[in-house]
Order: sequence, then structure tokens, then C-alpha cells
Amino acid sequence: MRKSFYAILICLLFIGVNSCQRAKTDGGEYGKQLAVSWELVSNFTDIKDGFLARFTLTNNSDADLTDANWALFFNMSPRPILPSRTPQPGTVQHINGDWYKLVPTKGFSLKPGASTEIKYEGTEAVTKVTDVPLGLYVVFYTKEGKEESIVQVANYTIKPFVRKEQRLRGANDLYPQAGPATTYQNNLEVSLLPAEKLQPIIPSPVKLTTSPGTLAFNSSLAIYADKGLENEARMLSKQVKALVDKEVAVSSQTPAAKGIFLKIGPVQVNGITKEAYQLRIDEKGISITGSDAAGVFYGTQSLLALMPNAAYQNPSADIPLTYTQIDDAPRFAFRGMHLDVSRNFQTKETILRILDLLAFYKINQFLFYTTEDEGWRLEIEGLPELTQVGAQREHTSGKETPVLHPAYGSGPKAYDKDKYGSGYYTKADFVEILKYAHERHIKVIPEVNLPGHARAAIKAMEARYQRFMKEGKEKEANEYRLVDPDDKSVYLSAQGYTDNVVSVGRESTYHFYEKVVEEITKMYKEAGLPMDVMHAGGDEVPEGVWTKSPMAAKLLRENPTIKDPKNLQAYFFRKLRERLAKRKLEVHGWEEVVLTKSASGKLEVNPEFVGKGVVPYVWNNLFDLDLGNRLANAGYPVVLCNVSNFYFDMSYNNDPQEPGLYWAGYVDTKANWAFAPYDMFKTTYKTSMGKPLNFAGLERMKPEARKNIRGIESQLWSETVKGRDMAEYDILPKLLGFAESAWAPERIWETIDNQQARERSMAAGWTIFANTLAQKELPRLARLNGGYNYRVPPPGALIEKGMLKANVELPGLTIRYATDGAEPTAQSPAYTRTVAVTGPVKLKSFDAAGRSSRSVMVSNK
Repeated sequence: MRKSFYAILICLLFIGVNSCQRAKTDGGEYGKQLAVSWELVSNFTDIKDGFLARFTLTNNSDADLTDANWALFFNMSPRPILPSRTPQPGTVQHINGDWYKLVPTKGFSLKPGASTEIKYEGTEAVTKVTDVPLGLYVVFYTKEGKEESIVQVANYTIKPFVRKEQRLRGANDLYPQAGPATTYQNNLEVSLLPAEKLQPIIPSPVKLTTSPGTLAFNSSLAIYADKGLENEARMLSKQVKALVDKEVAVSSQTPAAKGIFLKIGPVQVNGITKEAYQLRIDEKGISITGSDAAGVFYGTQSLLALMPNAAYQNPSADIPLTYTQIDDAPRFAFRGMHLDVSRNFQTKETILRILDLLAFYKINQFLFYTTEDEGWRLEIEGLPELTQVGAQREHTSGKETPVLHPAYGSGPKAYDKDKYGSGYYTKADFVEILKYAHERHIKVIPEVNLPGHARAAIKAMEARYQRFMKEGKEKEANEYRLVDPDDKSVYLSAQGYTDNVVSVGRESTYHFYEKVVEEITKMYKEAGLPMDVMHAGGDEVPEGVWTKSPMAAKLLRENPTIKDPKNLQAYFFRKLRERLAKRKLEVHGWEEVVLTKSASGKLEVNPEFVGKGVVPYVWNNLFDLDLGNRLANAGYPVVLCNVSNFYFDMSYNNDPQEPGLYWAGYVDTKANWAFAPYDMFKTTYKTSMGKPLNFAGLERMKPEARKNIRGIESQLWSETVKGRDMAEYDILPKLLGFAESAWAPERIWETIDNQQARERSMAAGWTIFANTLAQKELPRLARLNGGYNYRVPPPGALIEKGMLKANVELPGLTIRYATDGAEPTAQSPAYTRTVAVTGPVKLKSFDAAGRSSRSVMVSNK
């Protein structure tokens, strides 16, 4: 009876009855409870870029924890762990990727009711709550060392980051500490503008004029569409219904009265015809003429953007529209967003919501990143292991087993509630996504990333290999195998993996890729769409791969011109490109696919693929400052994905509570807006640590190379992104700044060489854009497509001589404050001018839809 009681107690206290894994009851099992707290001690250590952290363990059970009967497993943003310099009761060990464990040292003993501290050190500073150990669980072992039970830690606390040495990344971090006072100073560059000064549409059209008069927009204005525009008419009718609360008729007949007219016709704006449109609102109704169906669609989105916010807040039978004339076309033909659903999974419904959002802001490419080390998210006919093994994460006793271990806090149990480590899209899901995107003039680009970032595929194909070998089918077992089983190479990837690169010497590796492409192509065909682009990944192949692989050595002997294992990545891409070209696929890839390594390891432009249907995506503008310029100058069609501007997963600032990564510094909405594609040196001034950049001697983009900039792309990598709300928070409102950079015509400040004059011009432009976000776009996003979880920036504030001063990053937000210690609400006093206060004050920003920021607190010093 005692044993059963304690087994149940484990479940109740750690993981709940419904998700209980019953402990075995042999050998004197006792109830085990473990309270865990974690603290970052300091990033200012005598180790370069080092950090010191501390676990505190408290044994609340009635049984001893010994040096052999337990281990604590967790995930943490991957960082090298250093050997302890002083004896500790336990040691933190890196297993693989972001998976770690804390194990007791010899002689460890923790009696009931006792606590112990375990310090450990590593490199790469920790400054965010999203960096800390996540997904903690304890594995208990028998006397024989076998796993006996697994329990998730429920009693876990993270001590706050309050001191300078916790909030900065060490002595070399030159960024000021985020906080209300710093925010207040930053916000001084913007001021409140009246409604008539706001930007009419985001992204800005090429030409917009208004004239006296208004049109009463209501459901009596039927939609009349030319043949071939049935989809655009249907989409507009659906969107209009949300505004006027009534179906709007769609007709192909010639009307006798006012209406909404969708037409195809010759339209050219700024020399651009593709996706161009004209929008006219006058006494005759509304006319949208596009050079193509996409142009008509973007004209409808501009019409919807002109609708007053009141219509989005409360549907109205009559909406007054000012007589307006718009002539518009995109600056770039390629306007993309990348979404990683492999590190943390997103549902199909979330993907569809994001596609709606992209369409509204005229984004036309969606790079769907469904394969990674931590997850394979797309069902592939004939390779069931890709989703049976590669689409779920769970505890495993060792990294050699064909199972994906926990990552990013996904915990020990596959498909656990409120965890995002497991999941995939069926073929039907993917076809639905393709069709949904196509209706909104968005092209979905699939990505299968090899040779690196391939651990999920490797583990899945190893499971397939073992299955067929057990059946005695060696030929079938090797058909899609991805590894050299005798490879003893030692390497560590950027995300901490030691086993995530495929063999380039196996024909089965290429056969696997072709099989996957073939099955994806079938899904496009089922959706009624051509598949003419494949993104092959190709990034972050670590040093040391293939150096001790017999298969790679054989390949090098047979191809002596390759010379060095580090050149095998270029060989792999060459062979892969040839195979994809036979399928008439344009091959996209991260910048590394068109780079080679010199003898010293320096990355150099490889001219081999110029003119051969290869499109590099360039993210690295901080550590190889002129790479995008060099590739465009070399003749490559380039997509710019600058990390300092367009990485949505980079944190807005260095506030510990602000989620996100920061290895490339901090990226806010203004950074997405402030981008000069043909002279990137004008808009990126600092290193990731805040040190001024030096552009002396670097290669500038040649005027004739501008035509090689195909477009720009934003990215959302998902290491810190858990679920829909967090994804939307990271995307919005950054996406709006990106859309302006992607669509709007060249801005005056981009052409100003004098830095002071340029920054004055930028400040004026940003003030208009920031006001437009606060007064128009954010409140609309609260209702658009059922409402999005956008970020409302916290106010800046300080108290000087008993007087509260406060301001906002986006003028038009309302600041509300409380002096009684409570959280400000929509009923709290509004801050309108400097006010006398005593004691601490809490403040929040609110928009017109009632959405608020997180609170900040200031006090008298």
C-alpha cells in the first residue's frame, strides 16, 4: 500500500493524474519531490563571454537523493559548458543540441528537507527568461542503473534578472540596459501627429491623391468582376462582409448602377507592370484595374486598408470613403516571410492566419521551413518514419537511439499538452495550405535543408533502416539511409549538435532528397499548382564534418580536385542542383550554397552557379558586412534577409522579460522599416554588441548590380516561439515595417549620403510611420481575421524631483498609470502631462482597441 501511495504522489505533485507515468515499485520505492530554482549569477566573469549560473535543489520528499538514483534533464538555449573550477555537488553536462542534464557527483546526498546549490559555468551570456533551463524533468534510477520513473518538475522558479551583470552580456556589451528610463529617452525622437498627417496605407503606394467628396460604401455596391477574377471577387466579398455585416453580391454582368469594378487592363507604374494596379473611388463607385490578377488583389487590399478603423471595430451599414486615386506597384517582385515550424510546431490554423496577414500587407512569398534537426513536419508518402519518428520528441536513454530527444522545453512526453515539440502536417493539410496561399497570391516555397540541419531526417531514416534490417531486407534498408555508419568525425553545429549532417558520399542521400521532392511535387499537383522552386537550405555545416568518414575519404580519392573535406559541401550542392535542375526547379538556398572555404577557412564567393538558376538568401550582414553586395556584384540574383533588420525572432530589446534571441543584437519594428537595400551600410551601424561598425575598404553594390536584388525576406526562427500567440507577438508589428521596405517606393532618406541629414529625414519618416501604427494599424489588427496578438510597446517613464514623465514609442497609444501598486487597467487615470507622484508608479500603454503592453514600474530615486 505504501509503494502505491508514493507512486501516485509522484504523479499528483509533478505532472498531474491525467499524464501520469506510473513508477515501478521494486526495491523500496519512496515518494520523491524535488523543488528547483535557477539563477543567473553573472555574465561578468573572468572567462571571455562567460556566464555563471546556479541551481538550487530542495528535497521535499521523505527519501534520500543519492549519487546514483536520479538525474535532472532540461533544455537550454545551446551554450558550451565549462568544467567546474571548484568541486560541486553536481555537474551540468551537454548531451546534444539544447539538451542537458544535471547529474550528482560521487558522494552526493540530499536528505529529506535539505537543500543544496550547484554552480556551473559556460560561454555565451544569458540575459533572457527565454534562455533559462526549460522543460525540466527528473529520471529516477534503480540500484541497477535502469530508468525507473520520469516525472516533470512542477515546483520550478526562476530568480529575476535585476542586476547589471545579469542584464548585460559582459563587459563588451555596449547596449544600455532596457528599462523605463532608457525607453523614455529613446521615445523622445517621436511626437504625436494629427490624423490627417498619418500614412493612408501600409505599405505606402507609389501615388495616392484625394479629391473632394465621399462615397457611401455599403452592401448595395455589388462586385462586378472580369472573367478570370472570380477568386479576387469572392475574396473581396468575404472580407467586405466583416465590415458591413452583410453579403455583397458578386456578378459578371455589366451594371447599370454604382458598384465595385474589378478589371484587367494595361497598368504600368514606375516602369513596373507585374502586380501593378489602379484604384479609383469616385461618384461612380470603386474601380480596381490590375495588370494581372495579383494586381487586382492588391488593389482590393488597399481598398480595405482605406476603410476607417471604426468599421473594423463595429461593422456599419454605411462607410464613408473619401474620393481617392491610387497608382501603385511593388518595389520588389519578391517579398517574403520565412517561418520555422520545426523547432516548435505551429498548427495548420495558425499558418492560415499568418497567410491572411501576409496577403493584407502584400507579402507574396512564404518560405515554409518544415524540416530541421528538431522536427520533420511534413508527411511524405512512402517514408512514414519521417513523421512517426521525426515529428515527435520525447525522452530517450541515449542519443544513438532513433528517437528525437526533448528540445526547447518540449518535455519527456510526445504530444504533451501545451508543449510544441510534436506535430506535423498531413498531405491533405499541406495541399490545403497551398491552395489557401494561392488564393491570396502567395507562393509557398518548400524547404528541405541538407546537408546540415538534418538530424530529424537522419533519425527517421535510421529507424527505417533498422526496420528493414530486422525483416532481412538489406537493399530496402539502405535505399534512403543518410549516414556513413563508420563516420567518426567530431564536430559541433551552431545549435550544439554532434550528429546532424548527412553523408555526401552515399547515393542514397541524393535519392532520399529526390524522393522527398517528388512527393512534394505531387502535393503541388494535387493543389492544381506548379512547383518550380525548391529551397535546399545548405547553411551552417560545421567544421570537422566528413573528416573521418570512410565514404567521404573514398569520394575525395575519386575526385582529387575537391582536395579538402571542407569543400565537400560545395560538391554536395553541385550534385543536388544538377538533379533539381532536371526537374526544372529553380534552386534557392542560404548564402553558404554559393560560397567556398579558402585554405584558411574564410568564406569566398563561388562563381560556379551564376546563371544556373541558383538564388542565394543572404542573412549575414553583421559578421560578413558586404557579402550581399559581393554576391549581387558577382551576378547572383539575391534575396536579402539581413539579420540586423528582418529576423523577427531577435528580441525587441535587452529587457530580460522581452522574449527572443540576441546573438545578432536587437531588432525592433523601426529596424524593419529602416532598410536601404542598395546601400545597407546606411542603416546598420552597430555590431551585435553595440560597437560601431567600420565599413572602410568593403565592397559597395555596383549600380548595374541593383537589378540582381530580387527582393527581401523576413524570418521567424522558432527556438523561443511557443504557440500562436508568441508567434504573432514576434511578427507584429515588425511585419508592417518589413512590408514598407518590401513594397513602398524608394524613400528619400535612402539617397542621402550625409549621415546627419539622412537621420533627420529618417526621423521624420519614422514619426509618421510610428503614429500610423499606433493610431490605425494596431487597433485594426485587434479585429482583422478575428484579431492578432500583436505587441504593444511598454511606455517609457521616469520620476524627476517627484514629477512623473512618460511617453510612448508609438504616439497615439494611451498611457495609464496606478500609484497604489495595482496593475493599470483601461479605467486607470490617463497620463497626459507631467504629474506629481509619491512612491512607486506602474504604467501601461493601451491602444484604441483596449489592448495593453506589459506594465513597467518607476519610483523616486
